Amino acid sequence: MTEFSWPIRVYYEDTDSGGVVYHSNYLNFMERARTEWLRSLGLEQDQLISQHQCLFAVHSMQLNFRKPARFNDALRVSSCLVDVSGASMTFEQKIYREDELLCEAVVKIACLNSDRFRPRSIPSFILTEIQGDY
Repeated sequence: MTEFSWPIRVYYEDTDSGGVVYHSNYLNFMERARTEWLRSLGLEQDQLISQHQCLFAVHSMQLNFRKPARFNDALRVSSCLVDVSGASMTFEQKIYREDELLCEAVVKIACLNSDRFRPRSIPSFILTEIQGDY
């Protein structure tokens, strides 16, 4: 399992009035990291939709919040693909401030037909690209 890391800076808009990252923004940070992971493999989500009628959507997730991130923190979001089966992928994602674990999640992603929004098998060319990460 190859770990992919993506840097995130906490902006004022990410926080509540106390300067603490609002809980739903951790999901945004993780989404950005998964998008950048795909991009690092040469897979652009808009092209997957327009050319292959393939999109990825969050099916389920389990989150554990450990410590708060705060305004202006430099964070690192790690994404590790831990399972691929038929029409889904499962990631373990973690958010760190330096070496301090702030949040961790298990995220199951469904592959959908973009025309019908129904599950479909992950296309073989995507499986080929992600083979080195799994």
